[in-house]
Amino acid sequence: MRSHRMMDRLMAAKGVSYARARPLMMIAREGRLRTTDLAILLGLTPRTVTEAIDGLERDGLVLREPDSMDRRAKWISLTALGQQAMAAADAEKKAYIDQVFGALDEGEQRDLLALLAKLNSRLASLVG
Repeated sequence: MRSHRMMDRLMAAKGVSYARARPLMMIAREGRLRTTDLAILLGLTPRTVTEAIDGLERDGLVLREPDSMDRRAKWISLTALGQQAMAAADAEKKAYIDQVFGALDEGEQRDLLALLAKLNSRLASLVG
């Protein structure tokens, strides 16, 4: 929790909070997405994502365009301003991660990654 708050504060200082950066990261990775696809990727309701996209669009970070195959759907993509904000926030996030994990030497980092992989595997088996 402390880590997310700190990362959010650092990223917000660069123009986009962690909460707002999450949908931007997904859109940047995919190129463009529909609201329903973005909701699935983020594990949120379509209504919540629509509200978030409304704010991002209002701030000029994303663009909505009609889907030629489904007139009810809209494609969401990053604007140039959105790409700039994403790049600044991403750089801040990477620097923060490097600072935090820099407290561990290479062996400790490998051990931590192995432990996290083991726990992730266990969680996957429990979920099914």
